[in-house]
Amino acid sequence: MSQPSLLLLGLDLLGTSAFALNGALTALRAARLDLVGVLTLGAITALGGGIVRDVLLGAVPPATLQDWRYLVVATVGGLLAFAAGHRLARLATPILVLDALGLSLFAVTGAGKALELGLGPGQAVLLGGITAVGGGTLRDVLVAQVPTVLRSGLYAVPALLGAAVAVGAEVAGAGGAASAVLAAGTCLAVRLLGVRYGVDLPGPRGLPGD
Repeated sequence: MSQPSLLLLGLDLLGTSAFALNGALTALRAARLDLVGVLTLGAITALGGGIVRDVLLGAVPPATLQDWRYLVVATVGGLLAFAAGHRLARLATPILVLDALGLSLFAVTGAGKALELGLGPGQAVLLGGITAVGGGTLRDVLVAQVPTVLRSGLYAVPALLGAAVAVGAEVAGAGGAASAVLAAGTCLAVRLLGVRYGVDLPGPRGLPGD
C-alpha cells in the first residue's frame, strides 16, 4: 500500500474514533439510550459517511466491511463513551469538539480517496464534504433532530473548505502529511470559531415567528 493510502487510512481511523465517541455521547446526552443504542449510534455516526462515500465512488464492498479495524475502532469508541459518559458533568463541549474533529478528518479522507480513484478536483471536494457530514446527518435523524448540516451554515462550509485545501495541495504536488493536517486544521478552526462566535450563513428573513 502506498504512503498516501496509509496516511488516508490513519486519518480515516482517527475520524472514525472521533465520530464514534461523538455519536455515543450524543446517545447518552440527547436520547439516553442503553448500551446497544449507544454502540449503534456511535457506529452509525462513525461509519455512515465513509459507507456513503465508498458507495458513491463504486468502491464496494465499503472499506468498513473489508477492514476489521473500522468496526473495532467504532466499537471501542462507543464503549469508552458509555463507560465514562456518566462521569462527565457536561457533555455539550466534548460532543461539539469531537464532531468538529470527525468532520475535519473525514473531509480530508473523502477528498483524498476520490482523487486516488481518479475523480477530478471538483468532484473530490464534493465527496469530501459528503463524507464529512454523512455520519452526523444519520446520527441526528436517528435521535429525531434536524440535521446539523441543515441548521448550521458553518458545518458543510468548513468541510468543503478543508476538502478544497487538501485537493489544492494534491493538485499542486504538495500532498502529504503536512498538507493533510493543514486541511483538517482549517476545517476544524473554521467550524469551532463559527460556533464560538455564532457565525452563520444568511437565512431567509420575514418568516413567521421572526
